[in-house]
Amino acid sequence: MRRAFFDSNVLLYGYAFADPRSLRAQAILEEGGAISVQCLNEFASVARRKLGMGFDRIGEALSIVTGLCHPILPLDTDLHRLGLMIADEKRLSVYDGMIVAAAFMADCDILYSEDMQHGLVIDGRLRIVNPFHA
Repeated sequence: MRRAFFDSNVLLYGYAFADPRSLRAQAILEEGGAISVQCLNEFASVARRKLGMGFDRIGEALSIVTGLCHPILPLDTDLHRLGLMIADEKRLSVYDGMIVAAAFMADCDILYSEDMQHGLVIDGRLRIVNPFHA
């Protein structure tokens, strides 16, 4: 069974209503998938800074997202260690390593991300998919 994990940029496009990628982001989010607390934090930070969202609106958006996404992976020391190892082995940024580690821990086989290399397969089990790739 296919299980998706969402990077924070997919969440952000879901709420960037003027952006043409918004509808695609909303559609895949509605299908459900896994997410990490790191992604929720990144969403809150960027939504505040770049989308100009107030904290009330951010809270409403995160409530919707957390209702659609299961499981929600905590950022704990096990995930942190695995993320650092993956970042080192795969030459990813630390934050991308954490996202990949969370996707592994959630048993996902697809990672929706605009930031990572579209089509890359990590350890034969996780495919990076840019949902906005033409």
